[in-house]
Amino acid sequence: MSDFSMKDLRERMEKSLESLHSDFSGLRTGRASVNMLDPVVVDVYGSKMPLNQVASVSTPEARLISVSVWDANNTKAVEKAIANAGLGLNPQPEGSLIRVPVPELNEERRKELTKVAGQYAENARIAIRNIRRDGMDALKAREKAKEISEDDHKRLSDDVQKLTDEMVKQIDEALSHKEKDIMTV
Repeated sequence: MSDFSMKDLRERMEKSLESLHSDFSGLRTGRASVNMLDPVVVDVYGSKMPLNQVASVSTPEARLISVSVWDANNTKAVEKAIANAGLGLNPQPEGSLIRVPVPELNEERRKELTKVAGQYAENARIAIRNIRRDGMDALKAREKAKEISEDDHKRLSDDVQKLTDEMVKQIDEALSHKEKDIMTV
């Protein structure tokens, strides 16, 4: 893989950051939100699918999420996926409808949510570092193929590292903001 583009690396890193923000939007602070269930992946039809591909999600009340499963045969799988998603939610099935009450955020629940937020942030950092590694590998390959000089390799490597540092800083800032959001009563 000798094609290297700072623009491509930046776009890939920004997508990782967008994904983190999307994950964070699912971590609500006591109010129901359809985004809360975005991280839920359901094991149906022999593969893993995002919840929104097997059911519709709505919030009929401030503290209740309603999940309407399209195929009643998948209700058990959806219920299990929500329960095991690490979101601290307790789904209650009623036919092909699953009610998911959003618990009041006590201190323990807030701490749990900050841990989940930390895991999301760490996953984003790992994604950024993997993209950085891809960029560095491409630079090495281009230098080895005599497409760029050693000096260009060094300069571009520094640019990739600066971009990586900038993205990791944005992840850390987003995490800090989300933790404050969760812990504020």
